[in-house]
Amino acid sequence: MRHPRSVLITGASSGIGEALAQAYAAPGVTLALGGRDAPRLEASATSCRARGASVSVATVDVTNAGTIAEWVRRADKAAPLDLVIANAGISAGTGLGGESAEQTRAIFGVNLDGVLNTVLPAIPLLQARRRGQIALMSSLAAFRGFPGAPAYCASKAAVRVWGEGLRGTLAGDGIEVSVICPGFVESRMTAVNRFPMPFLMSAERAAEIVRRGLARNQARIAFPLPIHAAAWALGVLPPSWTYGALGRLPKKESGAVQARR
Repeated sequence: MRHPRSVLITGASSGIGEALAQAYAAPGVTLALGGRDAPRLEASATSCRARGASVSVATVDVTNAGTIAEWVRRADKAAPLDLVIANAGISAGTGLGGESAEQTRAIFGVNLDGVLNTVLPAIPLLQARRRGQIALMSSLAAFRGFPGAPAYCASKAAVRVWGEGLRGTLAGDGIEVSVICPGFVESRMTAVNRFPMPFLMSAERAAEIVRRGLARNQARIAFPLPIHAAAWALGVLPPSWTYGALGRLPKKESGAVQARR
């Protein structure tokens, strides 16, 4: 949808989510912004209002299916949604001695269940109008399971594959679906990394790439190109060819699951 007038974004208090809110904020646009950090969320909303947008905020946890469904329905009733961006996510790795069961479940709970909890209630609303767009935040890490962050890679892979399938499923209903696969983007999530991040870009730059891709109804919005190409290649090469090299890559610290977008 080239010029959405009503947009819902989860994880809108920082990172790409906050930058996307700023990118869409304009006179005549209604934004429904959700996040866990109330002060940061309100600051984001204030900035969007200064750009002329009408903004509502909700301090919500995407793992709470009932609360998220009610918020989506409430936002749609206030201003029929044109674009739903399921962006909220967390990350952590194995750098402090492995990945605990608690960490693994927390990552899947936000990154996968959080996307489902946001998108599933929105689908029938968009179907009833036979129009609208859904954007799912995956990652370039979705193309291959990395030993340094297995739960994160797997959760994002599930989002990517589900979104790619959903695009075909909903096309006949007039609903556009895009999967977003960014590389390293400046955010609270990447701020804890203690290793080189090739082609690290600002959240504002990433949001502009995403906005343009959604306007063109791209099936997959993956960037930057060099990292996308490398991730794709790792995904298609036989695992026996790549395990040795991947095992030597630096690991993201564990226990960083609070780093939400």
